[in-house]
Amino acid sequence: MDTIKYIIKRILQTIPLLIIVSMISFFIIRLSPVDPLAELKLNPSVSPETVEKEKARLGLDKPIIIQYGKWALSFARGDLGITSTGEKVSQKLGERIPNTLLLTTIVILLTWLVGVPLGIIAAVRWKTNLDRILTVLTSIGMAIPSFFFAVLLLMFAVKTGWFPIGGLTSPNFADMSFGAKFWDITHHLILPVIVLFTISLAGLQRQMRANMLDVLDSDYVKFARAKGVSEGVVIYKHALRNALNPMITLLGFEFAGLLSGAALTEYVFQYPGLGRLILEAVLKSDINLVMASLMMGAIMLVIGNLIADILLIITDPRIRSKS
Repeated sequence: MDTIKYIIKRILQTIPLLIIVSMISFFIIRLSPVDPLAELKLNPSVSPETVEKEKARLGLDKPIIIQYGKWALSFARGDLGITSTGEKVSQKLGERIPNTLLLTTIVILLTWLVGVPLGIIAAVRWKTNLDRILTVLTSIGMAIPSFFFAVLLLMFAVKTGWFPIGGLTSPNFADMSFGAKFWDITHHLILPVIVLFTISLAGLQRQMRANMLDVLDSDYVKFARAKGVSEGVVIYKHALRNALNPMITLLGFEFAGLLSGAALTEYVFQYPGLGRLILEAVLKSDINLVMASLMMGAIMLVIGNLIADILLIITDPRIRSKS
């Protein structure tokens, strides 16, 4: 029961955060001299009545604080408005969010499955040749800009023809069997995953290595070794649990951080994700799409932090007792 109360409290604490993010984003966008409905007005497929209805919904003829209130009320009701192309924002987000979640989930799983063991190995083999090699490789991974790396892989795909150069599926995807569809999606995901995985792995592995080195140098680990406890028990039972706690805290930020990191990668590979959608919406000054996308990013951050909090309660008895 105490754990449930703690989770509910954490959820309630995120409400002011979402309000602040929405206010800052809305005011920055609306202070721009560009007409937020300019693209909508220029679209011949959108009727003048639709434009006037959208103008009234946003209250563009009223003070900016009233405009924000109208937008917030519409957002709370689930009315996200229409895009500059006349499509429903909710429909666009519904198409893109699952793709971004698929990409980020795969990257996070691979990063943790590889980065945590490599960090442990580097810490245990501190100052050995293996540790130095891993340090050099992670330094290279952290130094490479994701956009530059994505362009290099795209050029590689174009020259070799080994990988698709855009999208998530092939044109004949609907006619494929289940196994062929699975492979087609996997084939399209390989290059974007490699880019984001390489960048994320470098930071995670170095952080895990640093945490393990700090824990292995602590007094209780030295005491366990002096008692004759086997090295495996010292590392995986005593040291690893305490070294993982800071990593779990970072999990929430990594979940949302991948959204910003994925934006340029998605744009290069023409991946139909939320990051690319935000970039395109900003370029078109599409206020409804920008605001909804930014709020989805903030909600992803909140969900990531909530997942991290729940995992910390499970792994750390001290937090469980305080909750």
